[in-house]
Amino acid sequence: MTALTIRPEKPADHAQIAVLTDAAFAEVEHSDGSEVRIVEGLRQDGDLALSLVAEDGERIIGHVAVSPVTISDGNEGWYGLGPISVLPQHQREGVGLRLMQRAIADMREMGAKGIVLLGEPAYYSRFGFEHDPKLTYPGPPPDYFQRLVLDGDAPGGTVRYAPAFG
Repeated sequence: MTALTIRPEKPADHAQIAVLTDAAFAEVEHSDGSEVRIVEGLRQDGDLALSLVAEDGERIIGHVAVSPVTISDGNEGWYGLGPISVLPQHQREGVGLRLMQRAIADMREMGAKGIVLLGEPAYYSRFGFEHDPKLTYPGPPPDYFQRLVLDGDAPGGTVRYAPAFG
């Protein structure tokens, strides 16, 4: 793979982001196929706090979206990371790793208090994410809902994602 560049999305990237997101989740067991709609909804609603693409010199091969969340305890400054997408033929090459590292660094720089996500605990623990039983998201298996504190104390309560998540 050629040099990888991580940068903020541009309007001209939207179609490529949709194609790669669709491809990335096409064979994922727990996907309901809504990831493209979620990203487009976040963008349309003005809820994309951060949207980064990974380019390999020729095309966009990865994308990550970050949007604000609300927590029932009133804690502010928390965000939800996802969806994160990498073209299937470029998975396991470190693209997702680089997107995660940059997204976390950018959110820290933006003054975020923390990030939540829904994902595989074994993968996301390498970035410092962990399940916290005091912070909940109804529906999926609890261990898959994880948080990363960037500043201050860990919140407690129920998390609600932006409306685009449905």
